[in-house]
Amino acid sequence: MSAINGLELPRYGLANYLTSLADPPPSPNEGQILQDLSRAGRRLMGFCRTNLLKRLESSGHSFLLSVERHVLRNFIFIHAIENGLDLPVGTTDAGLLDPQSFDADPDGAAGDIFEEEEDGRGEVHTQHVLRTEEDFRRHAAQVYDAYRERYSRRFRWLSPRHFDETLRQALVTDARTLRGMLEEFGEWIPSQDAKLAALQKILVDKHPGEKVLVFTQFADTVQYLERRLMGRGVERLSGVTGDSADPTRLAWRFSPKSNDKGGQIAPEEELRVLVATDVLSEGQNLQDCAIVVNYDLPWAIIRLIQRAGRVDRIGQSAPNILCYSFLPAEGIERLIRLRARVRQRLEENAEVVGTDEAFFEDEDTLAVVDLYNEQTGVLDGDDDSEVDLASYAYQIWRNATTADPSLEKKVEQMPDVVHSSKAGSHTPARQDGVLVYMRTTQDNDALAWMDREGGSVTESQFEILRAAECKPNTPALPRHETHHDLVRKAAERIAKEENQVGGQLGRPSGAHFRTYERLKNHAERVEGTLFDTEQLRRAVGEIYRYPLRQSAVDTLNRQLRSGISDDDLANLVIEMRGDGRLCIIHGEDEPDEPRIICSMGLIRRQT
Repeated sequence: MSAINGLELPRYGLANYLTSLADPPPSPNEGQILQDLSRAGRRLMGFCRTNLLKRLESSGHSFLLSVERHVLRNFIFIHAIENGLDLPVGTTDAGLLDPQSFDADPDGAAGDIFEEEEDGRGEVHTQHVLRTEEDFRRHAAQVYDAYRERYSRRFRWLSPRHFDETLRQALVTDARTLRGMLEEFGEWIPSQDAKLAALQKILVDKHPGEKVLVFTQFADTVQYLERRLMGRGVERLSGVTGDSADPTRLAWRFSPKSNDKGGQIAPEEELRVLVATDVLSEGQNLQDCAIVVNYDLPWAIIRLIQRAGRVDRIGQSAPNILCYSFLPAEGIERLIRLRARVRQRLEENAEVVGTDEAFFEDEDTLAVVDLYNEQTGVLDGDDDSEVDLASYAYQIWRNATTADPSLEKKVEQMPDVVHSSKAGSHTPARQDGVLVYMRTTQDNDALAWMDREGGSVTESQFEILRAAECKPNTPALPRHETHHDLVRKAAERIAKEENQVGGQLGRPSGAHFRTYERLKNHAERVEGTLFDTEQLRRAVGEIYRYPLRQSAVDTLNRQLRSGISDDDLANLVIEMRGDGRLCIIHGEDEPDEPRIICSMGLIRRQT
């Protein structure tokens, strides 16, 4: 797989090949396209490498098909450059990075219109396998003509004058490398597909006549399994992908009882086996079935849980739900460490163990109570620690100023260190004390809650914000005599916590600390693989040494809260670093002095 690691992937990083010598200069429309290319490249190049390996883990058929498409698209660009024709720039948006919303091959994103035949389902096939350079060049010329004449609106078009000669060289080099792989591997032989045979055994031998839901990440794998399993005699089977005309209708045919469609689905229409991408992992009731097969493993654990959650729902009558998971071959596992990543994420949440479900036979029983209910907050520790505090506080502000517009001017005119006090509303042991809102030296917002003895009540920023909640008519009380002393202790505690780890990492529950810890561990796990990059190491180092920008804190909080995988987190941080949106680098953007914005005393109610 060193060949994949060595690919330059120029079509996914076109901005790296731009020239400043274009004559004439770009038009306004071309200028906008060029600007968009600069934004898209970094993450998509990493995604393409990952995608190739993931497709290999899914099925050899999908992998070879993706490699062939990639080579062909390279030759389409080569054909355009060598003939002075405009380049067809395809989709390079963030949707390609989300396998749940985009299950097609990115190199087939234009609709696979380079293929020569279509079957009744709209699936496409070549009349012959493309392997030699002559085959690819000839077919690329035909495809380019079809793009230009019949499908021009599917692309944006750029003159090759905007790119230097290194673009063509990189395209040729990658195409040569991938063609070598295709020649070495040869044609895919389904009769020798051991993984397909194992799935057939589950469907035919282990669970004959029972409903089975099979998940895979890729539309190509769905189509391959549908075609081959039906050819092997598996009946009442259908595939569903993001391109299916009516996925919901297929879900009803597979699970009519749970969807109250029993009288609308004729017996001969009802499906026994449904092969689907993650397009069906959310929002569908499929609990007529109690057997789920993960033909490949998703990157994010929440996808695995959501798949099982389609059948483990209210209305499920089976006493046991079976989940079969196909694990990556050892060679692929060493590179992408997918199995280890999923297991680690399950083990990190061992505190939610309480049922008897397990995803891997060789593991101890593992965790799924709230996970099956899709409560993603349990995936990353304390539910409160990942709240996007800025967004939550802003919504409070919006609600308050909408109800009373005069508040906006009043609050903006208040000086720093303003204070008030109110009756505490929590349990007696936690009612006395002070809440402090502070802007730190690293320009981060921070909240602290100190009790009357100067000890910290909680580090949960969300809990502290809720403790400050009060109505417009809540009476103000005289401050406690130790109020200002507690404010000072709170400020000292915030400053100490922000500087005690790595100089800048802040409190362990914060986005800065959690991001650093996850990326540091991630970098150690991927050392020696294709994900071990200089950009990742530099990003981890800068996060350790410098404070995060507030916008980066907010973005990372949202992503951590949503259950982002380590791989996507690494790609996101690398992209933010490249755009100058990650850290405040000393010497170029010094942070402000710390500021105590306001404080609120909590006075114990007398009983």
